[in-house]
Amino acid sequence: MSESVFVYGAGGFGREVAWLMDSTDQTDFTILGFIDDHRPQPADWPDPRPVLSLAAARELSANASIIIGISSPGIRRKISERLAELQVCMPALVHSSVRLSDRVVFGEGCVICEGNLLTVDIVLGAHVHINLNCTIGHNVRIGDFTSLAPGVHVSGNVSIGRDVYIGTGASIINGREGKPLVIGDGSIIAAGACLTRSADSNALYAGVPAVVKKKW
Repeated sequence: MSESVFVYGAGGFGREVAWLMDSTDQTDFTILGFIDDHRPQPADWPDPRPVLSLAAARELSANASIIIGISSPGIRRKISERLAELQVCMPALVHSSVRLSDRVVFGEGCVICEGNLLTVDIVLGAHVHINLNCTIGHNVRIGDFTSLAPGVHVSGNVSIGRDVYIGTGASIINGREGKPLVIGDGSIIAAGACLTRSADSNALYAGVPAVVKKKW
């Protein structure tokens, strides 16, 4: 049976999330439209489905699920909290091209895009986004609202905190059994970085090997 959904976010990633739902053959979604409370539907809007405010979307279908298509961890967290107060269902989306074992666990609202590979003993928190063509090795933990941009490679025995953003093409080198490489909450790993040791919370790391560039 088809599940009616809205995509929260009418930017580039929101439109990509809609395409993922249109193209996957594992789950039957019917997209009713996109939600954006800050700007009306532009004149050159390319999708046949409308852009609505949250209030208008709820009026159209109060029982529809919502998948958040926004890459910023902080904004995604605020939206999910608002939707949780309204008791909205926020299902996970895993594209049918994704290769993953039966020992991958993921929370509500996760979006796992086309072309990803997840091996064994992996736990993803709520609303984790894994963009195109990433690889995630064994014994990896990823906290709530964390985002992996396209082409990120995470080796085994890595623990990534909440609200982390890992940029395009970054590589996270493996930790050891019982002593994982840890990325602290709220940190950013820059595009193309190679992280070879644990990273503090609320800090920007960049370079090869990656070093701290800024803290907040």
